[in-house]
Amino acid sequence: MCGIVGLYIKNPELEQSLGVHVAAMLLEMSERGPDSAGAAVYRNDVGDGRLKLTLLSDDANPDWSAFEKSLLENIDSQGVVTPLLNHAVVSAASSLESLQHWLKDNYPQIRVNSSGQKIEIFKEKGSPQEFIENFGVASYTGSHALGHTRMATESAVTTEHSHPFSTGDDLCLVHNGSLSNHNRLREKLQSYGISFQTDNDSEVAAGYLSWRLQEGDGLDDALHHAIEDLDGFYTFAIGTKDGFAVLRDPIGCKPAIMAETDDWAAMSSEYRAIAQLPGAKNARIWEPEPAQIYSWQRG
Repeated sequence: MCGIVGLYIKNPELEQSLGVHVAAMLLEMSERGPDSAGAAVYRNDVGDGRLKLTLLSDDANPDWSAFEKSLLENIDSQGVVTPLLNHAVVSAASSLESLQHWLKDNYPQIRVNSSGQKIEIFKEKGSPQEFIENFGVASYTGSHALGHTRMATESAVTTEHSHPFSTGDDLCLVHNGSLSNHNRLREKLQSYGISFQTDNDSEVAAGYLSWRLQEGDGLDDALHHAIEDLDGFYTFAIGTKDGFAVLRDPIGCKPAIMAETDDWAAMSSEYRAIAQLPGAKNARIWEPEPAQIYSWQRG
């Protein structure tokens, strides 16, 4: 089941209302995924020389003030920690490897949802309505965002298994469907240095794209390889620092609908989510073809 939404803003004047539209789209996908929800938003680029992490704590009420003090003392005296419930967005002048080692040694209850210069990922158990309200989705500003509502048909209802998944800088993926070769592929990717936090097949798909990008592929090339190497049925929506893409498997059995105007490009599992967008009545609307890549890239 599950519900996917993605919105890529082409008109900069609409970036201030990104969250309003993504929240409305997510809400329409509630019946497809009542168990958990999540969103990735691309905003507030920290620039070269700095790294932005979204952290998720296993503690329901983490002491982010104490965490920030330790970060300033041990990692970067100019670091910034912006808490949001059991999540926090951290900006620091550090490498990802150094931060991961520091977190592992000092805060094993905290894991990394996302890393890069622009991406932020929030996800949690509960209904999409609760997620939208608790994480202030309607207040998001930014260039593009992806969202997911999950029905846990193949694994436990946990925050760890919620989407989006990120396995590389500024890369995220949301997925509706199931992969049949993800266990073998996970082992192969681990031998190439890709690490995973869950047994979810969607995280393997994200890890595969991260590996292809590290090998020098562009996003479209990486997705062409995915058609060859990922077995199963799926609809993917993918975000990068400056891009957005959609791919269905060669059979195309999972639902997807896309639309585009001069101001935005969007996709969802059902048209009713896209119908919430401004100008949707005049948009070009289509069902994405199986095994065809649809992508938008700034620049």
